[in-house]
Amino acid sequence: MKIPFVDLHRQYLRIKDEIDSAMTAVIADSAYIGGAIVKQFEVEFADWLGVDFMVACANGTDSIEILLDALEVGRGDEVIVPALSWISTAEAVGTRGATPVFVDIDDTYCINPSLIEAKITPRTKGIIPVHLYGCPANMPVIMDIAQRHKLFVLEDCAQAHGAEVAGQKVGTFGDCASFSFYPGKNLGAYGDAGCMVTNRSDIAEKVRIIANHGQPQKHTHVLEGRNSRMDGIHAAVLSVKLKHLNTWTDERIAAAARYNELLADHSELTLPRIPKNCKHVYHLYVIQSEERHALQGHLTGHGVGNSIHYPTPLPAMECYQSLNTPLSDYPVAAAACKRILSLPMFGEITMEEVQTVARTLS
Repeated sequence: MKIPFVDLHRQYLRIKDEIDSAMTAVIADSAYIGGAIVKQFEVEFADWLGVDFMVACANGTDSIEILLDALEVGRGDEVIVPALSWISTAEAVGTRGATPVFVDIDDTYCINPSLIEAKITPRTKGIIPVHLYGCPANMPVIMDIAQRHKLFVLEDCAQAHGAEVAGQKVGTFGDCASFSFYPGKNLGAYGDAGCMVTNRSDIAEKVRIIANHGQPQKHTHVLEGRNSRMDGIHAAVLSVKLKHLNTWTDERIAAAARYNELLADHSELTLPRIPKNCKHVYHLYVIQSEERHALQGHLTGHGVGNSIHYPTPLPAMECYQSLNTPLSDYPVAAAACKRILSLPMFGEITMEEVQTVARTLS
């Protein structure tokens, strides 16, 4: 039995009639950029998340960059980011002319709050916690630190649609948050797409202007912005999918629980840890093994999809060598990157497939 790492076609077949109808409506109205369909999704997503404002944009990386621009992050500033994440988190800081300051992770793969304050300097302007793999970061502690030091908090929720801390969804704790709707995300479009959310009207107004060429209305440019708009087809697809997201999340959680049960006796494997009072939405199901390379080859040889997210800590990337931060400053991230392995995980994975993956690991 071949088991894909992720199978987006299965998801499409499951809601084919709804998707086809939604896309046909966009084509019939020629509503390709912005417009009523995008506005509708903005309202629906804000309501689902529980925030006052949602502004759609072209992709998740743009959303972080635009939010940082709205927060006036620039040359000479520092922003604290985790040592383990997809590069967009740190890249968005660097491309604003600011410096990403890396902090090691804890055993949830999220930024370790106990290490943040030691990295705060007079140049620190904010913190970007990443809810990595679908596991929420410790937002109550992070928010306390930020408030005491008068720092902004921009949540990177690219992998954590619907994750919660004590019943509160991630993306609703900080000053603002970024979401990605890349196709493979828990809520994914049929191409690149993203959004920015906030309860602050000043941030919402500014990011909407920045993302639309710096214009609050057509041909009225109040600043130099950029072109970062969501396509109508993506918005229509996302509106359909949003209605199913809670069900798909429950299915991911059930698949992860079955993995946990079947792999519990494998003492050589480290399974995901869920913080107390938190809801992990399992964008990825990540294990650790000292024999990661051999294990990955074994799975691949038996037709089981797998991947590594991510093989290199951000401070060790070539583009950050000028910061002169030794990898020994990030021992948890460095060790994890040598051991982590992502197993097949998607809403439509069957329990038989989960059992086959577990059996292959034996």
